[in-house]
Amino acid sequence: MAKAFASQGDLEEKKVSFTKLADTAYAYTAEGDPNTGVIIGDDGVMVLDTQATPAMAADVIAKIRTVTDKPIKYVVLTHYHAVRVLGASAYGAQAIIASQDTYDLIVERGAQDYKSELERFPRLFQGASSIPGLTWPTIVFKGELTIHLGKTEVKLMQLGRGHTKGDTVAWLPKEKVLFSGDLVEYGATPYTGDAYLTDWPATLDNVEKLGARALVPGRGDALTTPETVKAAIDGTRAFIRDMFGAVKSGAAAGKDLNAIYQETYAALAPKYGQWVIFDHCLPFDVTRAYDEARGIRDPQIWTAERDKAMWQSLERAEMKK
Repeated sequence: MAKAFASQGDLEEKKVSFTKLADTAYAYTAEGDPNTGVIIGDDGVMVLDTQATPAMAADVIAKIRTVTDKPIKYVVLTHYHAVRVLGASAYGAQAIIASQDTYDLIVERGAQDYKSELERFPRLFQGASSIPGLTWPTIVFKGELTIHLGKTEVKLMQLGRGHTKGDTVAWLPKEKVLFSGDLVEYGATPYTGDAYLTDWPATLDNVEKLGARALVPGRGDALTTPETVKAAIDGTRAFIRDMFGAVKSGAAAGKDLNAIYQETYAALAPKYGQWVIFDHCLPFDVTRAYDEARGIRDPQIWTAERDKAMWQSLERAEMKK
């Protein structure tokens, strides 16, 4: 029997947690669903990644209101993916902040990504009719931008390409709390369909050098000790190297994408198969890795049509085994 496309079969509701990491920092997590970060300063609140729809963002706002009544001043997009950004309008923020690279990706492929992710993740787009359209940053930066929420200093930084070319982390230097976006995952499979796999491990080295004592990953539990922070960074790096290494070996041997996918799945499943969205991510991961291994430097645009054609091709090859 064919597997359901992407996460269309994932309909089970997840338990939400709202975890305090510092007096100024909280994590909204839901058993491997996309996370949202919250920073509370003296004069306002910053939200990092918004959930996929304004309707779903309402629950984040409700959690914020259990700890503060300060206005939400800033929304930060760690990258451009629809599941992270399309709930932004719900927060009524004064500004929406993103890197220039993220802004450029929204221009180039935001509309295609919106349609693509909506079809991949039906459960994560509850209340999709509440989305007013693409989320457009109103403040754009290159490299680094420091925001002060009163006495609370937030450094928004691009530490290198990885999950996308626009990845942004938020760093609280005093509290040593990091919001990594999808550069780091914990117990969840990295999605690499728009990644720069050659660069990603070195970017993770830069993440590690910050010395975070707590970290909010893109997916997975909020990490409250240096030991779990290290485990998450190490695990993400290991997956990227193992997956890309397997694909590069297959490509060098002249094997086609279908054969490489099957071999990579078999090699990775014993170690990573229990991670959240492993079956969802791996077809996209291997396809992008195959492109990069063959010298295609920048990720191709994923459309809803390309998604399904790729999935069906790999699924047919799997069923023939």
